[in-house]
Amino acid sequence: MNKREISEIKKQFKKDNNAITRICGCYVDGDKEKKLEFKEAFLSLPEEEEFKYFDIFKKTLSGTVGKNLLNMGFPLDQEFKGGTQDFLLQLKNSKLTDDILLSEFYDKVVESYDFGEHYLILLIHAAYDVPGRASDGMEMFDASDTVYDFILCSICPVSLSKAGLCYNAEKNAIEDRIRDWIVGEPATGFLFPAFNDRSSDLHNLLYYSKKPEELQDYFVEQVLGCNEVMSAGTQKDSFHTILSDTLGESCNYEIVKSIHENLNEMIEENKESLDSFALDKKDMRRLLSVSGVAEENLESFDKDYDEAVGEKSTLLVSNIASTRKFNIKTPEIVINVNPERADLVEIREIDGRKCLVIPVDSEVEVNGINVKS
Repeated sequence: MNKREISEIKKQFKKDNNAITRICGCYVDGDKEKKLEFKEAFLSLPEEEEFKYFDIFKKTLSGTVGKNLLNMGFPLDQEFKGGTQDFLLQLKNSKLTDDILLSEFYDKVVESYDFGEHYLILLIHAAYDVPGRASDGMEMFDASDTVYDFILCSICPVSLSKAGLCYNAEKNAIEDRIRDWIVGEPATGFLFPAFNDRSSDLHNLLYYSKKPEELQDYFVEQVLGCNEVMSAGTQKDSFHTILSDTLGESCNYEIVKSIHENLNEMIEENKESLDSFALDKKDMRRLLSVSGVAEENLESFDKDYDEAVGEKSTLLVSNIASTRKFNIKTPEIVINVNPERADLVEIREIDGRKCLVIPVDSEVEVNGINVKS
């Protein structure tokens, strides 16, 4: 799913445009005991509660694609009877009215979700009547020919409010505040099936993690059964490993700068589809080659890539490159350079020592003070 498709689904979580039919939930304490289960028609909720739930569901579809929001696919064996995809499909098709399926789902989450405190599992079913689109991109609400039927799960931490004093308006007095268990913003969640090309894609789902480096791997494996996806940080580390292993002693400033510039050029050329723009092994080899990496260094590239990433895996360009910064570090110095002017920095040998050289043709500022150059 891309940003536009995600945004289209988020718009269904509004009072005047509500696609949610049913809501279910399970409250779990720090000892992994299910303390409460509930289920009801969403429209039967008080209006104040509806808006709070809307906020939670929108948050579950928020963040950066490739970091907080990950497109995950099911292995073929999970789509057969007894597989995780088959189970989620049954859950969706039941429209959350099957108590046995719901209880089994909660049990799967409790057994696999790594969180030592209280949390709330929320599960909704929704049906979105997808409007057609004219050639100019305008929506035609009277030309819908498909319904996107989906479930959304949000797992929210529940924490005790802080102790303190409060004003009691009825008593007109300051007194000790009653501490309540407060439902926080979702930490984890998923949307099934995915909404790709504005229609249901039963072979994929969209996964949400508030913290991109804490993906709840065991939960993903046991409950979702999806193909393993590398976090944004892991993708960046893997890219650095490939460069280090492939270039070896040839990993110099000019080559790294050239790779950075070529990546930024790719980002500019693909900015309309950046959230899904990824490089496979062949693309990565081509990038290194045009950036000046010698053919003799590329002899080990295939092996280095397979070990660091996986033969058929890809790296999202937005996770391995940055158009916002170009940092140069030594043990004592950190230099932040405008990415568009990385060409100003050179490495030269002066008096027998390698030096970073930066031409100064304009004002120089040190700790906010203009100094003479």
